[in-house]
Amino acid sequence: MRIAALTSRMEQKILAARHRRDTAAEAVAARIVADVRRRGDAALFGWTRRLDGIRLTPRKLWVSGAERHAGARAISKELRKALQHAARNIRRVAEAQLPRPWSMAVEPGVRVGQRVSAIDTIGCYIPGGRFSLVSTLLMTVIPAQVAGVRRIVVACPRPNAALLAAAEMLGIEEIARIGGAQAIAALAYGTRSVPRVDKIFGPGNRFVTAAKRLVSGDCAIDLPAGPTELVIVATVGNPRYIAADLVAQAEHDPDAIAVLLTTSRKLAIAVRDAVAEQLERLPDSNPARRSLAEKGAILLAPDFSDAVRFANRFAPEHLALPGAHAELAHKLDAAGSVFLGPWSAQSIGDYASGTNHVLPTSGGARTRGGLSTCDFVRCTSVQRVSAAGLRSLAPVVAALADAEGLVAHRRAVEVRR
Repeated sequence: MRIAALTSRMEQKILAARHRRDTAAEAVAARIVADVRRRGDAALFGWTRRLDGIRLTPRKLWVSGAERHAGARAISKELRKALQHAARNIRRVAEAQLPRPWSMAVEPGVRVGQRVSAIDTIGCYIPGGRFSLVSTLLMTVIPAQVAGVRRIVVACPRPNAALLAAAEMLGIEEIARIGGAQAIAALAYGTRSVPRVDKIFGPGNRFVTAAKRLVSGDCAIDLPAGPTELVIVATVGNPRYIAADLVAQAEHDPDAIAVLLTTSRKLAIAVRDAVAEQLERLPDSNPARRSLAEKGAILLAPDFSDAVRFANRFAPEHLALPGAHAELAHKLDAAGSVFLGPWSAQSIGDYASGTNHVLPTSGGARTRGGLSTCDFVRCTSVQRVSAAGLRSLAPVVAALADAEGLVAHRRAVEVRR
């Protein structure tokens, strides 16, 4: 992992690198999405066989109840307790996030309010490469259940015992053995065997991300989640802890970005050496090796204000402040999820603290936070105006309608007077 000076040129290089369009993935995803949209099941099953090596039929598409029960029995008691503990925390946070209906009289005769209703049908995409990400099932399904979503459809090409056990625990019955861009297309447009959903949730690889962008004009998506990002800002701290967090986030993906911002050369060297030592303990196939070699960096800032400025410009998915810098949490205001203090490992947020790990990347944290219960509901404004309220507001409407040249708007009020 290299140590480099945080210069304006370095800033531009890092920021520009993550905004390059993945035209190759977009082209492949566009071909798959168009094919599934046109040919339905035939294309879905064909691409699944070609890309995932899974031969599907309408009957083999869906995981059976017997398979879910078997998965639930197959996991260890320790894992079952861990799933229950994590689910409990995620549910508590999701319940606190749920928007509330309200009503108020803004003036005599004019009452307005908010109605909160759940999205009817959603799709949860669960990556299933080396391992099925059971934590993503918890992070997407539980907020949906708290919101009151009626139908939850899960897509995962190779659901393992842990995922099936979690689905059984949560009462999820519809799990389709599909993945990749073809799964996104099937959920967005529907096929004979797969229902069309109203919104798609969950992260995926570059082809999944490209497919989500492509279908977003026809089917809502949560957010376009790209490769994992971590920025750590510190002048003091335990080098082994900081290195462990850098390595942990880097192992998500070879394209993951893990950066330490510091003004201390001593800390920079200690973290670099700790990273090298910890990488030696990982298998050669672990993505963290490539990620940290190609995308990782330890950046030496001239002063702390420069580090803060760059962190805000970067707006990372994960932001960690492991040292005695609690006051910086208010200055660093663009991040998907913030981790304060030396004990707040990002892995805890990924799995068990209750906060959601589906987070904005590529600077998306400048405008939104991570996935929450709010993403699964509609907040609809409701108003009731009495005759007295109409008389009070009619002159206001008339004046504003005239200013905008909307004659019919004025008349719609005047006809009621």
